[in-house]
Amino acid sequence: MFIGAGSVRWWKVSEFEELLEEMRDGQTLLPISSLYGFSDLTRAEVQLFQEVWPLIDTGRRRWIIQSLVDIAEASFEVNFNPIFRLCLSDEDEVVRSQAIEGLWEDEDLALAGLLVRLLGDDPSESVRSAAATSLGRFVLLGELEKIQAAPAMMVENGLLGAIYDPHETLEVRRRAVESIAYSGQAQVRDIIEMAYCDDEEQMRISAVFAIGRNADPIWREMVIAELDHPNPEMRYEAARACGELEASAALSALIYLIEADPASEVQEMAIWALGHIGGKEARRVLEACCESEDEALRQAAEEALDELDFLGGHLDLLLESDDWTDEG
Repeated sequence: MFIGAGSVRWWKVSEFEELLEEMRDGQTLLPISSLYGFSDLTRAEVQLFQEVWPLIDTGRRRWIIQSLVDIAEASFEVNFNPIFRLCLSDEDEVVRSQAIEGLWEDEDLALAGLLVRLLGDDPSESVRSAAATSLGRFVLLGELEKIQAAPAMMVENGLLGAIYDPHETLEVRRRAVESIAYSGQAQVRDIIEMAYCDDEEQMRISAVFAIGRNADPIWREMVIAELDHPNPEMRYEAARACGELEASAALSALIYLIEADPASEVQEMAIWALGHIGGKEARRVLEACCESEDEALRQAAEEALDELDFLGGHLDLLLESDDWTDEG
């Protein structure tokens, strides 16, 4: 019997099989709450799931896997990774893409190899694009030296292959650019510059996103210039990059976006950026935004102030540590 979300399962295998049969039966309504029962499966249960899964209608498989992704994003207590791994080889491209999305926190190097293979070989653009995006965290892990150099290089080479493939689609190449941006390789700067000069606006937007991830101060003037771009998607990414680069020179332009930009998403991202840039003027504006009648802006400002306070407190601790060292 399944007790409920966040609790420990204690059902027998026969009861698990009953849930599988309900999943298979397209006429049976499958409550979202029942899907929690697919968390923390044993090896035997995964095998049973694998036998039943291909027998389910495609539309139902899509609904189930998306529901599992939604649950996993909302609750850290569940673990559907064995199911997501299994679904990487599903015959349906939507299911494969959703499975990649569900594995967004999985840092297993075996998964990195699977994603590189999907990036290079999967016939679906959406799957290759999802794989390119997902590989970004492994690039970052490599830069932080949390994984060994060999698998990190394998990941980067897979992304570089997609970026320089003349037959690859724009969507896949731009996602690969965004992911490779974490890398400290010298050629990454050239890749970002090439993307920024691309004829396709979507690639240029990805270049600005990549600039924020790359965190090289050399790009500050470039992203500040994009804050008044006519495309709100570009302004959004430029605001994000200004925050990640801590571009204090962008302060007045970001404040203008908060006050006058017609796109609420851009306003909220400009607020987020102020929380990372910091300073007295940024704090003043954020405190004023906390009095806004717009609930979304108020919440964004409160979160930005929390970030500003956290970063300021962290800096204070570092300064105190330095003082202590000097006195010692």
